[in-house]
Amino acid sequence: MGGRSSTASGKTTVDVAITGVTGAGKSSLVNALRDLSDFDDKSAETDVIEGTKEPTAYPHPNFPDVIIWDLPGIGTPNFKAVEYLERVNYSQYDFFIIVASNRFTAYDTQLSHEIQKMKKRFCYVRSKMDIAITNEKLNPDFNEEATLQKIRKYCLDNLVEAGIASPLSQVYLVSSLYREKYDFHLLQRILEDEIEALRRRLLKPAVLPDSEKERDDKSTKPSAGNRALSICLPKVFKVGLAKLRDALLQRNLDEVSEEIRQELDKLQNVKLDIAITGVSGAGKSSLVNALRGMTDYEEGAAEVGITQTTMECHAYPHPLFPKVTLWDLPGIGTPEFKPKDYLEKVCFSQYDFFMIVTSERFTENDVLLAHEIMKMKKKFYFVRSKMDVSIAAESRKPDFSMDKSVEKIRKYCCDHLTKIGESNPRVFLISRRDLNMFDFPDLQEALENDLDDLKRQALILALPVFSRRILEKKKAAMEALIWKFALVSCALGAVPVPGLSAVCDLGLLVGGLILFYKVFGLDEESLRRVAKVVGKDYQVLKSAIKKSPMSSKITPKLVGSLLTRSLFYATLSVIEVALYFVPVLGSLAGGVSSFVTVFFMLKSFLKDIVEDADNVRAKAAEP
Repeated sequence: MGGRSSTASGKTTVDVAITGVTGAGKSSLVNALRDLSDFDDKSAETDVIEGTKEPTAYPHPNFPDVIIWDLPGIGTPNFKAVEYLERVNYSQYDFFIIVASNRFTAYDTQLSHEIQKMKKRFCYVRSKMDIAITNEKLNPDFNEEATLQKIRKYCLDNLVEAGIASPLSQVYLVSSLYREKYDFHLLQRILEDEIEALRRRLLKPAVLPDSEKERDDKSTKPSAGNRALSICLPKVFKVGLAKLRDALLQRNLDEVSEEIRQELDKLQNVKLDIAITGVSGAGKSSLVNALRGMTDYEEGAAEVGITQTTMECHAYPHPLFPKVTLWDLPGIGTPEFKPKDYLEKVCFSQYDFFMIVTSERFTENDVLLAHEIMKMKKKFYFVRSKMDVSIAAESRKPDFSMDKSVEKIRKYCCDHLTKIGESNPRVFLISRRDLNMFDFPDLQEALENDLDDLKRQALILALPVFSRRILEKKKAAMEALIWKFALVSCALGAVPVPGLSAVCDLGLLVGGLILFYKVFGLDEESLRRVAKVVGKDYQVLKSAIKKSPMSSKITPKLVGSLLTRSLFYATLSVIEVALYFVPVLGSLAGGVSSFVTVFFMLKSFLKDIVEDADNVRAKAAEP
């Protein structure tokens, strides 16, 4: 990192610039630093072509007065090096992260020298480390630690040779895709330290003449409420307080607490019935197993075979959320289930939602099913299965193009659905062999979006963690519950916790933490199931869990120890914020300090669970 300016500026924001060559992964790093995936709402846009055409501002998730700027890449026809600094207004930023994904370039030297000239500081980040390591694995002498050291030394040597840094400077190796690996978390901590220092130094009022100091002191001294609002706290805490405040506008604290308790009960007991229908042999039973996060051959899985196996409607409850039921219906159009009898035989009207599955041509039976569902004013998706088989067949053509083949199949299905009167056909192409290919993640997301709030929440909790996008959705769903768990535990059935000043319902919190495990698939049963699905040893996946105890260890005693660690959050300033937003919290049985302690205990636990779930997902995806 370079030098530091010591001049107070009177600025209202701290501006952090992410800069470097085009295609280095700057926008993905912006998203990672904001705790977003590349596909979340309000994430920085990423693309395989030049995407960032102008400096774009994004708020920091934890510091409302900090802006992260995604700058265009230097050295493109649109942003030539000779005019880059002026065009992106380089001097306006307070701290820089220079991102490179391949070789050290003259552009890195130019940017670093300019930052040093301004007496400002920067970090040098080598991105896309997952790709670099994957490529290096082809080397017969591959050693991961030696490779990391080689890349780190290469970057540092070039910085030193360019006269930019001393050998003590830190180079950060990161992967925005696998944030738990390499130096990403260290980079986060360093950046937050720099931000704190810059906020203290830059965000104080500019020095005034002596005659104006007294007047300024009086006019700028914050009230208790404004002082509380200015305290920097996680967004999820403030959002939870705001929602609680809104709920209390209509009802008293006891009524809100009881209503939330009932909602939490309903969430774990809401019924959701999804019917998987279509022609025989289309892969319906395999889809049922995939949606339950199971292999086709483990105990409790829907039976699959090369001959007709499903002879009656089978209900398959989700292994961890038994109120979410997938119904494997017999195939339509067989001698046993002729079209004219099918609807009545399978009790077609009893289901909440439908998926019509086909693996080849669009048939008149598909038309019949779609018409009947539309008549009931219910929703359905059309799932084109066995895409791996179709693409393998297409690939034998001399002019084969994967994209063209996929688009041809999708258009074929959409055109036929449009002809029968479906104005907005929902077609999903999937392969059971590789659920991350084609549209399976989109199918999960679409199903979630089309359900009502309570059933949507139930589905999100039950979905297996196939992708980071699903992981992020589960995290958001659980964050929305944290303040509710905290309120209910401190309001209903709260008792003093031995050895602590906190008063809460330990039993309810034990149940909450176990729910976290099930939602993210980290309980022993889920881990064993995932191990079977991906063909890995259970102990290998278990070894990826670094921060959380196993779910069988969740006891009142453990919860008490976790609360002890969270007590330091219940500071006077944090309590002041809580009481400013929701004054009635002071009447909780456990008091506002207990609410704050429980809230931050759950938030910290969730953070660890999400990190471990991402580690397990990455370990499961390794070849």
